[in-house]
Amino acid sequence: MVTEPECQPAAFDQAELTEDAFLNGRLKLLQPKRGYRAATDPVFLAAACPAQSGDTVLDVGSGVGTASFCLAARVMGAQVSGLELQAAYAELSERNAGRNGVDWRVWVGNVAAPPAELRSLSFDHVITNPPFHSSAEAVGSSIDAKDAANRETVSLEAWLDCCLRRLKPKGSLTIIHRVERVPQILSALKDRTGDTRLHPLWPRAGKPAKRVVIRSIKDARAPFRVGVGLVLHDGVHDQDGDDFSDAAQAILRNGAALEL
Repeated sequence: MVTEPECQPAAFDQAELTEDAFLNGRLKLLQPKRGYRAATDPVFLAAACPAQSGDTVLDVGSGVGTASFCLAARVMGAQVSGLELQAAYAELSERNAGRNGVDWRVWVGNVAAPPAELRSLSFDHVITNPPFHSSAEAVGSSIDAKDAANRETVSLEAWLDCCLRRLKPKGSLTIIHRVERVPQILSALKDRTGDTRLHPLWPRAGKPAKRVVIRSIKDARAPFRVGVGLVLHDGVHDQDGDDFSDAAQAILRNGAALEL
């Protein structure tokens, strides 16, 4: 059930959608042809969450549900929920949940002012793929829905504050983001989390990482650690065909966990 909407733009028409396979076809998700389209990032995000059966998970910025549904496919019995700004995407996530047999609840609202019912709840884990670009960056899209998904409407600090407020003590927050935003993320988590682990996603061996996965534990005091990371592609340069590394394929196709 889509709960407590702030606004109700029109839902996507069927002609505006494609059906895309994830986890080697275990998930079939409807996505808009134009607008934000999930690729590999939410799959890696889901793989890095340490949820176990029976745990509650909130996906902040849940889109069409990709990360949550990948997590539910890996961890049977995980209870997944979402918070999504755009009602049309939330409605589409409801449709995707039904198509894939996932027990799913999504709230429509802004992270700066979540719905009252959601503010009364706390979760064992929060996962999030925040907008990659700040409001000042010149990366706008002519497609409003895509721009809203990729560009911040609230600060990254406010986004992460919302995530932390929804976490139970000792709950985990898992984030995927751009490397250049790491200092800002770590600053926002300071004194509120610990046992923080940073896992670079290397495009290829010897190439600088562009994205990272960060996992941190609320109210923990263990030290910060940097992992060995994950090399996404084999070879030394771009080439035609599927050249994902074996480790990346285990996650993207088989739903394996990403150990941090």
